[in-house]
Amino acid sequence: MDNQSERELSRGLKARHVQMIAIGGAIGTGLFLGSGSAIKAAGPALILAYAITGLFAYLMMRAVGELLLSNTKIRSFIDFVRIYLGDKWEFAIGWAYWLSWASLAMADLTASGIYLRYWFPSLPQWVTPLIVIIVLVTFNLINVRWFGELESWFASIKVFAILALIVVGIGMVLTGFHTGGNTASFGNLVSHGGFFATGFKGFIMAFPMVIFAFTGIEMVGLTAGETEKPERDLPKAINSVPLRIGLFYVGAIAVIMSVYPWDQIDTSQSPFVQVFSGMGINFAATLVNFVVLTAALSAANSAIFSTSRTLYVLAKNKQAPKSLARVSKNMVPVTGMLASAIFFLAVVLLNYFYPSKIFEMITSVATMSFIFVWILILVAHIKYKQTEKSAHNPYKMPWFPATSYLTIGFFVIVLIILAFDPSTRLSVFLTIIFFGLMLIGYSSWSKHLNKV
Repeated sequence: MDNQSERELSRGLKARHVQMIAIGGAIGTGLFLGSGSAIKAAGPALILAYAITGLFAYLMMRAVGELLLSNTKIRSFIDFVRIYLGDKWEFAIGWAYWLSWASLAMADLTASGIYLRYWFPSLPQWVTPLIVIIVLVTFNLINVRWFGELESWFASIKVFAILALIVVGIGMVLTGFHTGGNTASFGNLVSHGGFFATGFKGFIMAFPMVIFAFTGIEMVGLTAGETEKPERDLPKAINSVPLRIGLFYVGAIAVIMSVYPWDQIDTSQSPFVQVFSGMGINFAATLVNFVVLTAALSAANSAIFSTSRTLYVLAKNKQAPKSLARVSKNMVPVTGMLASAIFFLAVVLLNYFYPSKIFEMITSVATMSFIFVWILILVAHIKYKQTEKSAHNPYKMPWFPATSYLTIGFFVIVLIILAFDPSTRLSVFLTIIFFGLMLIGYSSWSKHLNKV
C-alpha cells in the first residue's frame, strides 16, 4: 500500500489548462459584482484605476514568474519565501495566503447565492453555497486534471461573454442605440460630470475594490508543481496578463459606462446584468447572469485548489500538521482539501445570519490578506535578486529594482487608503493583528516541532 505522506502531486496540468487557469484567475466576482460599487465611487476614472492596478499586478506576477523559473523543482512561491525570508515568514505568508483564498471562496460562494436568486428570489441564500461546496470538492478530489478541465470550461464561458459584451457594446455605440432615456455613446464617459466625475478622492477610494477584482491573479504561480512544462507554460500565462487586463477590465468597464451612464448604475446588482436589463432584452440579462454565476463558481473552484495546495506545501515544510500533506491515490491533497471545505461551510452559517452584509465583510478581509501576501512575495523576490546575483534566469523582472519598490509602494498606499476608510479600517487592523499572531504562533509551532 502506498504511503499517503510520501506521495507527490502529479504534473497533470497541460499548457491549455495553465492558460485558462490564468484567465480564470483574472476574471472573478470582483469584475462582475464588485465593479458596481467601484463605478459609483470613481465614475469613468475607474478605467484608469483598473489600468494602473493592472500594471502593478503584472509586475508582481513577473516577480512570481522569475522566482518560480529560477528553480522549477520548487512547488510554489511560498517555498521561495522560506528560502529567502526564513521559516517564520513562510509560516506567516502561507497561513495568510490560505486565509486569503478561504475568504475569497466565501465571497464567491456568497456571490453564487446572490446570482441564483435572480431566477429564484425566494431561495434562501445559504442553500446555493452548500450545494456548490459539495459538488466542486467532489470533482476536485478526482484528480488535478479535472480541476483544469473545469476551470477551462468556466474560463471559456467568461471570455466568450466578455468578448460578446464588448463587441455588442461597441456596435450599440456606433449605431447610437437608445437605452431608456439615454443614448449609447463614448461621450457618456465625460458628459456626466467629466472623466473624474467624483473627484480625486472618489478615484482614490475606488482602488480597494479594484484590487479585489485582481485577487487570485497570482494563483497560476501555485500550479508550478503540477504543470507538465512550467518553464514553457508559466511565462506564456504571465506575459498574457496585460492583454487580459486591457481587454477584460478596461475594455469591459469602458463599454458598460458608454452604453449606460455611470451615475445610473445600480450597485445592488451586477452592472453587466443591469446594462442588458435596461435595454429591455430580458434573455440577454438572464444569459449574463448565468455567466456571472459561472464566474463565481470558477473562482470558488480555484479557491478549493489553492487552499488545498497551500496546506499541502505548509505541511510538507513542517509548517502545518503532517496529516495535511496526505495525498490520495489520484495524487490530490485530500486532507488539505477536506479541511478547507469544512472551513468553507462557515459561509453557509454567515449567509444564514447576515445575508445582506456578508459580501462586503468578506471582500475587505480577502483584499487585505492578498495585499500583504503580494508585498511579501515582492520582498522575497528582491532578496532573491540580491542573493543570487550570478544566477542565469532568462525570465526577469523588467527594470528591477525600481519596479519592485514602486509596486510595493503602490500596495502600501492602497493599505493606507483602506486604513482611512471607516468601512474597511477594522479589517486592516485585524489583518495586521492576524499577521502578528502568525509570527507569534510560529514560535509556539517551532517549540512543538522540537518536542516531537
